[in-house]
Amino acid sequence: MYGLIGKIIAVDGRRDALAGILHHGSRSMAGCISYIVALDTADANALWVTELWETREHHAASLSLPSVQEAIAKGRPLIAGFGQRIETIPFDDHV
Repeated sequence: MYGLIGKIIAVDGRRDALAGILHHGSRSMAGCISYIVALDTADANALWVTELWETREHHAASLSLPSVQEAIAKGRPLIAGFGQRIETIPFDDHV
């Protein structure tokens, strides 16, 4: 498994619009186990995206999907910047 946790800073006042675009654009991605868009409770412009993938390759392949490309194009003007980005190896006690 492969995981990502990333902070995205929205343009002032546009966080909810950006969250909607990211959430909608993340549907039906092969190999995606979980894709959660969450509002930061301490920063009114920040989002946290937590992703869980079957493999790193599934994540990489998702970036070329039409729905993801459309979300990137729609969301880009609403992004002021990025914060932390952390890659993880999710623990699986069945290994």
